[in-house]
Amino acid sequence: MSHFVDPSAKLGRGVRLGQFSVIEEGAVLGDNVTVGNCVTVHEKTVIGSGTWIGDNTVLGRQPRPAATSTVQMDPDLPALMIGEESTIGACAVLYRGSRLGRGVFVGDQAFIRETCRVGDWVVIGRGVAVENRVDIGACTKIQTNAYITAYTRLEKDVFIAPGVTTTNDPFMGRTEERFRQIRGPVVKQGARVGGGAILLPGVIVEEETFIAAGAVVNRDTEPATVYVGVPAKPLRPVPKEEIRRGDK
Repeated sequence: MSHFVDPSAKLGRGVRLGQFSVIEEGAVLGDNVTVGNCVTVHEKTVIGSGTWIGDNTVLGRQPRPAATSTVQMDPDLPALMIGEESTIGACAVLYRGSRLGRGVFVGDQAFIRETCRVGDWVVIGRGVAVENRVDIGACTKIQTNAYITAYTRLEKDVFIAPGVTTTNDPFMGRTEERFRQIRGPVVKQGARVGGGAILLPGVIVEEETFIAAGAVVNRDTEPATVYVGVPAKPLRPVPKEEIRRGDK
């Protein structure tokens, strides 16, 4: 057997399946979808037309937390949905309950946890970790090995450089108060965060802010301002020619 397709799955015209791939119950693959070798498409996952799936990728995985985890699992997560003309790289893992827009690129070895929303034309680079309950606006770019913690919101046209770390727990697992205080950062439209920068829990990076490489952001920023250092402090305004003038 070269691959398995459940009889209840729906495959559009021109679908191509690689060796040893599994398409589970109720999955829907649109026209001209390409599925690589050894891919698992879990039950009821929806893949839009023209999407390409790399080898050894897992789509629609049900989350299974550690025995000591404090994460509350939803037993009724909706199916994973991937928009048309998207590209999902090799060895990526996308969980059930998330929704990806049109033309999304997910790099090799990246993962996206449950209940995330990813807008159209987003780029999620190789090895990026996107935890649960993250919102990512259209045309945002997240580069290699960035870590996007749970409850983070990245608005439209945000740039996240390689190795950026976001955090959401000011108590680092201690005291009951942490459950009330967990908040991911908010990075507003057009903001840019440089390589290796760290965003602490709940900070707001305002529109068109520029966070320099290696900075540690521990408080809210001003719009269109360059921040540098540990802790990050304002240096100067962002040059006018670097500010986007598109529609908000």
